[in-house]
This record gives sequence, structure tokens and C-alpha cells, in this order.
Amino acid sequence: MKNSINFKLWGQYALFTDPITKIGGEKCSYLVPTYEAIKGVLKSIYWKPTIIWRINKIRVVKPIRTQTKGVKPLSWNGGNSLAFYTFLHEVEYQIEAHFVWNEFRPELKPDRIDGKHYSIAKRVLEKGGRQDIFLGTRDCQGYVEPCQFGEGTGAYDNIDEMAFGLMFHSFGYPDEIGGNELKANFWLAKMKYGIIEYPNMELESLNSRSVRPMIPKVFDINKNQKSVEVEEQNL
Repeated sequence: MKNSINFKLWGQYALFTDPITKIGGEKCSYLVPTYEAIKGVLKSIYWKPTIIWRINKIRVVKPIRTQTKGVKPLSWNGGNSLAFYTFLHEVEYQIEAHFVWNEFRPELKPDRIDGKHYSIAKRVLEKGGRQDIFLGTRDCQGYVEPCQFGEGTGAYDNIDEMAFGLMFHSFGYPDEIGGNELKANFWLAKMKYGIIEYPNMELESLNSRSVRPMIPKVFDINKNQKSVEVEEQNL
């Protein structure tokens, strides 16, 4: 089954927020993207509940730089407030990812058509994605295009290892991992020769915590989901 894509992701600013820094309104970015943030980019390129995206690895191409700016966050109670956000500046990554069939949605088995989802994802990637691309937050616009993973020179190609400590990895949604609860996953992040290899959510190496009960949404072909054939006609 053809199910793998490689692409370049870049932008002027990125904010992969460390949850600890959200408490006082001041936000600070992790130094590298989280698994969940890259998964969000992949869903903006192409997504259907029939498939689950898996990130194999990313390559950090440009040096890690930070920039602190004063921003005015939206206040629902009125008034003006000023906060300082620490962004990543001038980021560029190469990403290798693939998708698998979502076995937790047996009702969508007729939509598991080999080759068609891959063809759609590939064509949409060449056009820059189906939806707007964001680097961690809506304030940070991102861009994607196909590439060959490993091409070119990276800023950390000659550095054997960098550790980033305990980081948020991803959310475990019940329609992707089973059960009826939302989980938050954490892991000890590290980069070797400029490449970060993410563990998948099924692995026991992740440190998982229950967030709250959650019931997965039900999808039904031709009711609240279009078939692959109909989607291809709209491209």
C-alpha cells in the first residue's frame, strides 16, 4: 500500500506552546515541534476518519532561534492586556510520515481503498494543502511542499545528540486508540544528527495521563462523510 509522503514545512514564526507556560498568560514555545502539532499539519494537508497519520521522523533544517514579542491576547472580559510570547523564528523542517487504516472505525471499511487516499494526499500536498497550515497556533502561518527527506544541509547534521527533556507528545483520542477517554501523552524528546524520531501512540514508552471522558463521533459514508470517488471528482 502506498501511504508515505515527504514534505518541507517552513514559516517565519512558530509557537509549539509548552503547557506549563500557559498558566500566567505568557506562552513559551518548545524548541522543536510536538507530534500533535505535526499531526495537525498533516490533517490540514489531507485527512479523513478512515485514516490515521503517523509521523516517522522530522529533520530540523534551520538553526533553532527564539524571539520574544509583546502581544495582546483576546480577552473575553473586555479591556486590554499585554503578554509576552516566546516564538521560534525562521523555522524549517523536513517531515516523513505515513497513514494507516483506522481499525477503530469498522463502519468506514468500504472507504479503505488502496491507492486512492494516497493519490489525493499527494496531489493536495503539491497544491500546498487543503486547509491553512499553522505552526502550533493560528498566529503562525506555515507552508508545505513536497521534498526528498534528507536533501540539503541541515544546521544540526554534525551534532550527535541534543536532549529536550520531558515534552508533550500528543493527545490520544478514543477513535484512534480505543476506549472512551481522552489522554495526554508525554515523552523524553531528543534529536540525533538533526533528526527526531517520534514514538507512536501505541508504544509503552509514552507517559500517558487521562484528561477526561470522551465519546468518539460517529461517521457514516454518504451521510456525514463523502466517499473517495466523490472527493476525487471535486479535485
